[in-house]
Amino acid sequence: MAEPAPHPPKVMGVADLAMFYVVTGVSLRWIATAAAIGPSSIVVWVGALTCFYLPLVLAIVELSSRYPQEGGLYIWTRQAFGPYIGFMAGWSYFTSNLPYFPSVFYFDAGNALYIGGTRWLYLRNSPVFFMTFALLALLFITVINIVGLRFGRWLHNLGAVGMWLPALIVIVMGGVAFWQFGSATRFTAQSFVPVFDWQHMIVWSTLAFALSGAETASFMSGEIKDPRRTIPRALPIAGVVIVSSYVIGTFAVLLAMPASDVNTLQGLVQAGAVTAQRLGATWIVMPLALLITLGNLGAASGFLSCSARIPFAVGIDRLLPPAFARVHPRWGTPYVAILLQGGLGAVFCILGQAGTGVKGAYDVLVSMGIIAAFLPFALVFLAVIRLQDMPPGARVTRLPGGRVTSVLFASIGLATTLGALVLAAFPAADEPDKLLAVIKILGLTAVLLGSGSLVYALGRRGAPMNVIGGHGQA
Repeated sequence: MAEPAPHPPKVMGVADLAMFYVVTGVSLRWIATAAAIGPSSIVVWVGALTCFYLPLVLAIVELSSRYPQEGGLYIWTRQAFGPYIGFMAGWSYFTSNLPYFPSVFYFDAGNALYIGGTRWLYLRNSPVFFMTFALLALLFITVINIVGLRFGRWLHNLGAVGMWLPALIVIVMGGVAFWQFGSATRFTAQSFVPVFDWQHMIVWSTLAFALSGAETASFMSGEIKDPRRTIPRALPIAGVVIVSSYVIGTFAVLLAMPASDVNTLQGLVQAGAVTAQRLGATWIVMPLALLITLGNLGAASGFLSCSARIPFAVGIDRLLPPAFARVHPRWGTPYVAILLQGGLGAVFCILGQAGTGVKGAYDVLVSMGIIAAFLPFALVFLAVIRLQDMPPGARVTRLPGGRVTSVLFASIGLATTLGALVLAAFPAADEPDKLLAVIKILGLTAVLLGSGSLVYALGRRGAPMNVIGGHGQA
């Protein structure tokens, strides 16, 4: 008789899961990115909510109820399109987090400088400082995740507070400053109209990407109490916080400063500092920066936790060496997969910095992360359409309207995703060496996908036929 597959313990309830969705769904760096293009970003947020976030959430609710086992979109796409496509979807999502970690920690480092008041700001253009911060932060969250969600979930919960509370503080301060001094940005009907040029449209793909995160917890379904019920209950709670933080937070930053003054690496804490100076409350800047720093640590920890479950699930399917299916003898975590994720993230921190400045490295890492993440999102929407031909089980959650509604929303999400994929390949307008940036973005993305095909081919040789053919519906 075959031994049962190893699984970490189930520890996450509705509250923990909602907080997890918040910490992986809200990233304060995107508020700064949105504010930098002015009031029209508010309309873009609404468009991204309607055309990407809502279709993604609806797809996840249906797919996670069809296949609630650990592995998330790796399992869903495997069931829809076979083991190779499933593996490549999981591989692409896994590798999307490699440039994600250094990019989010570059943002985090820029905000952490404000913890020291003005004393540390001379480091804002120091590649050595940013790389060191990123590497130490990666080491910290890797250790936390090996210890497991029994402890790691508290960092995620603290991170969730560190995401929405700074946004709330800036929103309140912006309101007070507006009441006393007026707005730093002139809001007119024309200013809300999106600008259809490459510089602005590239940012649109970033804002759509900012609303991803609803897929994260499904990778850890084996650690969620009754995932078929818990996921649909936690997603709407988190969604209200996520969307409100982005839209109102962007508006608050624009109340504090004009779009032309916003620094995309330090935007929210920068807005807080400017507003605090006007209000005579500069003491609030350091705790604000500390909260933002903790929030991004929690977010990165959440993404490491969920994405490390992909090689764990693939290891259980025996398409990777057996070591990836092992859990830690004391903490019950997939420690080999976690160590791999953390180690490769450190490599990308170094590669992304090569031959460019701090902001150039950040922009390249963001573009790579968007492309590698949106490829599996496209497959998720296609999987929803494909699986409509399969009869749903008794516990599958279907949308009102059934097949027609599911296909409609999946098609909207797919079109948005494909458009964002194209836009993400273009370098930022202020990138001094655009050719080098494009080579890095497309070249490293091709290397990631090509290496995935090679890993699959090697793993397939040792996998038993019943695994290669896929498992039945749970």
